[in-house]
Amino acid sequence: MRICRVQVGGIPVAAFYDESGVLPLPEIAKASGLELEADDDILRYLPHGDLHSQAQQLAAWIKEHPAAASERASAPADAELLVPIPCPPKLFLLAGNYAQHIEEGGEKAAERAETFPYVFMKPSSTTLTAPNQPVEIPAISPDAIDWELELAVVIGRGGKAIPAAKALEHVAGYTVVNDISNRRFRPNPGRKERPRDKFFDWLHGKWHDSFCPCGPCITSSDAIPDPQSLAMELRVNGVVKQSANTGQQIFPVAEVIEFISNLVTLEPGDMISTGTAAGVGNTTGDYLKAGDRIEAEIERIGVLQSPVV
Repeated sequence: MRICRVQVGGIPVAAFYDESGVLPLPEIAKASGLELEADDDILRYLPHGDLHSQAQQLAAWIKEHPAAASERASAPADAELLVPIPCPPKLFLLAGNYAQHIEEGGEKAAERAETFPYVFMKPSSTTLTAPNQPVEIPAISPDAIDWELELAVVIGRGGKAIPAAKALEHVAGYTVVNDISNRRFRPNPGRKERPRDKFFDWLHGKWHDSFCPCGPCITSSDAIPDPQSLAMELRVNGVVKQSANTGQQIFPVAEVIEFISNLVTLEPGDMISTGTAAGVGNTTGDYLKAGDRIEAEIERIGVLQSPVV
């Protein structure tokens, strides 16, 4: 089951997502005769949500009545898709979670047992960007803007110190994130260098407005029992830049949840983006520019499209 948020008549609603058509849940509920509280909070329809069973009933009705459902569908290109989780309580991202990505940057990847996940955060209210909405090249530092295709995890049931063996039971679903990065951001170029400047240059380069496109939908966790077997591909202007599989992660989803939850209590709606694979533009000096179009695709979730301005 894939669920998105979409604007219908100026009102955000939850909808079933498919490449052949977007189906607003209130419309499907009306057609099927099932009473359903209209809400654009996708978490309510995913595993651990109070409306999950009703969403499953609607999904089953669509399979049984495809013609009736298609009459209420809008083409994804015509639908105004919104950010699936517009304001998650916490938005975590990982750095260096694919060995080949570390190696393309000129470093040697450490063995999992010898290290730990590098986790940072982005301000969700200003970085999360809806499908088909633009990535904005910042005027303050426009020359080295890069793409990073990532699998993101949406927490459905919170917790503290969640063991890896139980971690996937806390997941509501999965979505696509493009962790846009400014590779050469240097605040105050005439500054006096300090020991930690390089780290903060890197961190600040993650925070520009629009630098976290997300979507087009969330695939429920019961439809992806194994998040370590998903093909990933990112294209810029139709040219493949990244091609990988989530099975290449150094720290798999379950271990990432365990690590973060040992430090911070996870809450429903929290998002964890699990790092990018090899093929970023920084390796070849091939950066994003105005007029580019990015397609970030993960198997069984969908294609997240973003123009660049």
